[in-house]
Order: sequence, then structure tokens, then C-alpha cells
Amino acid sequence: MASETIQTEDHVQEDGAEAGQEPRQEQESAAPVAPRARQDRPTGRPFRREGGPRRFRPRRKVCSFCVDKVQVIGYKDVDTLRRFTDGHGKIIPRRKTGTCAKHQRRLAMAIKRARHLALMPYTTGRSPYN
Repeated sequence: MASETIQTEDHVQEDGAEAGQEPRQEQESAAPVAPRARQDRPTGRPFRREGGPRRFRPRRKVCSFCVDKVQVIGYKDVDTLRRFTDGHGKIIPRRKTGTCAKHQRRLAMAIKRARHLALMPYTTGRSPYN
């Protein structure tokens, strides 16, 4: 069925089109657009791909006091307490040692008591700024 055109004074009008508008043109089905390539970050490194290899996840640490079923952490047991302090005399945090919250609190109290009685040093003689 051919569309009929009606001539008016100023313009050509197709069936179904209102006066003063352009006649409708059927849009051609465009080929599917390829996804845009990922651009690099400003640092120059490309984005990490979704299906890429995962990072190494370390094994979860277990509390050595819970494993040994230790009831009391004694302040006189300096050799055990020394394992939980670093070279400067600071108490090592839970995330590094793997102790549970309950035993970390008792461990910190025992270290502080041992320091107070001069069984352990508060700090070493070295300054970290030298």
C-alpha cells in the first residue's frame, strides 16, 4: 500500500503526519555497537578485569593460648610475653599475632605488669629516629 501525498500550500504532507512536521523515516537497524574498550587509569595501569586471578588470601591465624587451653597468662613468664612484643618493646597487635580478643587483653595486662616490676623493658635504648 503506497502512501499518498497531499500537496498543500507550503509543504508536502504524508498520511499520519501532522502539518509542519517532517515525514517519519523508518530507522535502519544498526549493527550492534561493540563495547567500548576500557581506558587506562590516569596512573597508566589498566583496570583489573572481573575474571582475573584473585589475590593470595593468607591462612586465618589461631590464638595460641586457646589452642594450648591456657587459663592464666602470668606476668612472670617473660619468655612467653617477649614473643608478643617487638624489638622496640611495643605490644604486637592482634591482627599480626592472631590472638583472640580475650587473650589479647590478658596478654597486654600481663606485659604491663611485667614492665612495672622491671621484668620487661618499656622501650629499648634505641630511638627509631636515629
